[in-house]
Amino acid sequence: MTDVLPFKIDVPNEQLGDLKRRLGAARWPERETVQDFSQGVQLSRLKRLVAYWEAEYDWRRCEAMLNAFSQYRTEIDGLNIHFLHVRSRHKAALPLILTHGWPGSILEFSKVIGPLTDPAAHGGKDSDAFHVIVPSLPGFGFSDKPQTTGWTLTRTAKAWCELMKRLGYNRYVAQGGDLGAGVTTHMGRLKPEGLAAIHLNFPVFFPPPIEGEPDAMEKAALGQLILFRDKGSGYAQIQKTRPQTLGYGLTDSPIGQAAWIYDKFLALAGDGVSGNDVLSFDEVLDDITLYWLTATATSAARLYWESWDKDWAMTKLDIPVGCSIFPGEIYRAPQVWARRAYSKLFYWNELDRGGHFAAYEQPSLFVAEMQACFRTIR
Repeated sequence: MTDVLPFKIDVPNEQLGDLKRRLGAARWPERETVQDFSQGVQLSRLKRLVAYWEAEYDWRRCEAMLNAFSQYRTEIDGLNIHFLHVRSRHKAALPLILTHGWPGSILEFSKVIGPLTDPAAHGGKDSDAFHVIVPSLPGFGFSDKPQTTGWTLTRTAKAWCELMKRLGYNRYVAQGGDLGAGVTTHMGRLKPEGLAAIHLNFPVFFPPPIEGEPDAMEKAALGQLILFRDKGSGYAQIQKTRPQTLGYGLTDSPIGQAAWIYDKFLALAGDGVSGNDVLSFDEVLDDITLYWLTATATSAARLYWESWDKDWAMTKLDIPVGCSIFPGEIYRAPQVWARRAYSKLFYWNELDRGGHFAAYEQPSLFVAEMQACFRTIR
């Protein structure tokens, strides 16, 4: 089955009505016993988000925005994969496959597709144009949910290589952050015919490639990683060990699903200071609602179970690699680690704004990074 079939999102009204009913019947816990974000999303903050979700949020706006992009599904390795495919009007455009992570989705890239495919219309140059492909990870969004084990980051990378081949691209580049960085890294390891280079905004260095006594930047990065392990990685530990148990609550309760995802947007977006609203309620709720309507809390969490202790690890690459380091990331990867891991590191830039969800938070900076990074290998 190699057909690439057009796809359109059309959520039944009954599902949206059920969501409103559940929101109106929410049972809330007592407020936190601290004055900060240290116990998770504060009750008052989540109540404001949910009040907006129930009374003002419009899924049909998000649905129309996504349907304005060309969408498709195609079966790869027994699973139907959903993806956006927006071709530039410029024949010499460079094909670029963008991969999201968790709790992200294809929505992370919704604000960069226009400037990437038609740079001149956004103040850029035609010579920087890309054809853009944005797939939903297996078990995420409108991609199928795996029914058996084995859908690791590596297997997903192989599926992405097949997708680009099926779309007729004989030369292309790939980009990813979060789990998408893991998929993109393994694409680089596989070195499929046609993959010219990759870009990462979250270089995967677990464990870090330390040689000798760490310098000041390495020590700072190690400190950030230790802080994340001790204070910020509880969600990952649960998803990698008990995704099914977690999924029962998140699939049944929109409040639970919202809190689980909102926590990460607050903790990882912007300057890395927990509790800052960098994204609008609409932007946050678009992503949360996509998870809710597709009932993918469990299937998305399983990717951690599949890969966290298997192929979510530092991988040496000998394909051209570019990196953009945003200051609000989980940790600021030192360039020396990248040079030890990537023998053909050809682009490195450290920015002064942006966090873990770079394309969603700082679309203009993200677009500029894609253009600058891949300009030299066109």
